[in-house]
Amino acid sequence: QVQLIESGGGLVQAGGSLRLSCAASGRLFSSYAMGWFRQAPGKEREFVAAISWDSSMTYYADSVKGRFTISRGNAKNRVYLQMNSLKPEDTAVYYCAARRGTTTVRIYEYDYWGQGTQVTVSS
Repeated sequence: QVQLIESGGGLVQAGGSLRLSCAASGRLFSSYAMGWFRQAPGKEREFVAAISWDSSMTYYADSVKGRFTISRGNAKNRVYLQMNSLKPEDTAVYYCAARRGTTTVRIYEYDYWGQGTQVTVSS
């Protein structure tokens, strides 16, 4: 069982930056692939970024490639999402997710989810 708690969301102007953090409980965190997803009002939850258990592989949605960076610190049981050059269309609730096994961009393959943190980008 893994519990995930996101933090770092907030209100930022377009062009600004935020760093999201996801704290995970559990002894096996280092064996989990991790992902970030987001859901805007009236829209379905969508993939943002994912990272393998050993950080050797990362994946990004085309909409955030070159602006967002996913990373993890297994010693601290944390995964991060550095978001730069933010745009109003990045406004959403951002969720951290975990799964045992290979890294994937498919939302339905993740087993554990956090409660989300709100990111609002003003124009």
